[in-house]
Amino acid sequence: MENSRAAWKPLEITPEEAETTADADGLAAYLSTLDDLEGLLAEKKALVLRGFGVAEAELDPVMDHLLPNRLAYVHGNSPRTKVGNNVYTSTEYPAEYVISMHNELSYAHAWPTRLLFTCVVAPASGGATPVVDGTLWLASLDDEVREAFADGVRYTQNLHGGRGLGKSWQDTFETEGREDVEAFLQETEASWTWLRDGGLRVSQDRPSTTRHPLTGDEVWFNQADQWHPAGLGDETAAALAKVLPADELPQNVTFADGSPIPTQYVTQIRDRGLEFAVDVDWHQGDLLLIDNVLVGHGRRSYAGDRRILVAMCN
Repeated sequence: MENSRAAWKPLEITPEEAETTADADGLAAYLSTLDDLEGLLAEKKALVLRGFGVAEAELDPVMDHLLPNRLAYVHGNSPRTKVGNNVYTSTEYPAEYVISMHNELSYAHAWPTRLLFTCVVAPASGGATPVVDGTLWLASLDDEVREAFADGVRYTQNLHGGRGLGKSWQDTFETEGREDVEAFLQETEASWTWLRDGGLRVSQDRPSTTRHPLTGDEVWFNQADQWHPAGLGDETAAALAKVLPADELPQNVTFADGSPIPTQYVTQIRDRGLEFAVDVDWHQGDLLLIDNVLVGHGRRSYAGDRRILVAMCN
């Protein structure tokens, strides 16, 4: 396992290697020459585009090459702010917390195939984006854990109607209309209930692994450790348990049959993902493109200002 951990890291591309100028125009020109970006990304799993100094105002032409069909962050569970045409802040969790490894929207019926991160302001220290090979993450788990998850998981969201813990259903689905939410959910094989206080409860059963459509690789592909109370840490989980039962938390997860997931499974999944991850440190103007099926991502804690933008496509 140690040799496997050292065997993969993202492909780094600089202006010198791309034989182009060190600016956004040079990067766009280089990207226009790539005949098979999809194949390159499936082979390398993640690309770091470093040294081009791309500013926030210069992103659109670059994104047109990297993300041909930019998606809205609908049904996302992470706190974000929309700052452009389907461009968002990467996350707004407090700087002192590490965000564990995950594949974006892996709990949903459909997920983006690619994610693009752009560094607008690099942190004073820390703040790397760790990335993990999903096949390695799966292989790192004990047989007992993989077998327990073989039948999948059940995610439950309790989304308030404007006041409460977690996200509102309006923010989550980027709409004020209940009929829009229901139309979306009808396509996702989810079940839902409108609550008397104006909130919405959504439940959905999902597999714990998936296979990449091009490579056929099986990868760990769920967010059980992020949705489980144990993933919040002992103190936070204990505090929440005093206030709310598990089925009323903003988000919760069980095995697909409704039985609880043991805490030790959750901590193993979280810790192994972070252990086998490779950190991508940020410099202003860097970009990181990842295959969202083959690669999980997270965030290290940091000090100082940090502004990383994210966009995604199918």
